[in-house]
Amino acid sequence: MPFGRKRRLDRSARERGVAPEVEDRHHDDEREATTGPYDIGDAVEDELERVDFGAMQIPKTAGNDLRVSLDAKGRVISVSVHRDGSAMQLGAYAAPRDGMVWADLWPELAESINLQGGQASQTKGPFGPELAAELAAARTSGKEVAKDSSGKPGRRPARFVGIDGPRWFVRAVLTGPAATDADAAEPLLETLRAVIVVRGSDPRPVREPLALKLPAELAEQFGQVGDPDADKPPPPPTMTI
Repeated sequence: MPFGRKRRLDRSARERGVAPEVEDRHHDDEREATTGPYDIGDAVEDELERVDFGAMQIPKTAGNDLRVSLDAKGRVISVSVHRDGSAMQLGAYAAPRDGMVWADLWPELAESINLQGGQASQTKGPFGPELAAELAAARTSGKEVAKDSSGKPGRRPARFVGIDGPRWFVRAVLTGPAATDADAAEPLLETLRAVIVVRGSDPRPVREPLALKLPAELAEQFGQVGDPDADKPPPPPTMTI
């Protein structure tokens, strides 16, 4: 998918939190364009329709369903993109100005998955290091954990992708066919590339989730404009946009 852009930047510097140096316009074609996900200050100029979830602006693309999970008070817990039986859950987090998160996080995540009875190993993807994982099935509502044909607890594949930006970090978790099938994953990764992150300027603890919110039209529909903690009938726990 081709992207338009305002300017061409040195992404490596941008990801370290260093203010990038804008190239002389006369030499614009000598450098490759920054690729997404994008910081709001480096956003592309394109014709994609994006849904504003506060910390992230996510493209609304034909064939994709955007689903929002809410808590009991109607606050957004997570946003995911669904397509053809696959899903990609997205989250944005605060990162240090002079460092990266993913290089430290993926080993911790792999260890946690292994300790919980799953398996995880590092692989190489279009955004850099990734985790190819098999997550241990969780027990829900007192039911027994599903087992495979050999009688062992079942596992479900997942693909963890991390991208460091300027003072932010995005994590995407792909499940379903997209976890192991590159062709199934590609439309979701194209959506990931076109995400715009709105970090804000406030100081935040490293790895703190950046606040998500309902798009304005849905917040108004469910009476959440103003005080989201007010005593109002909650919206459904999951909504498809």
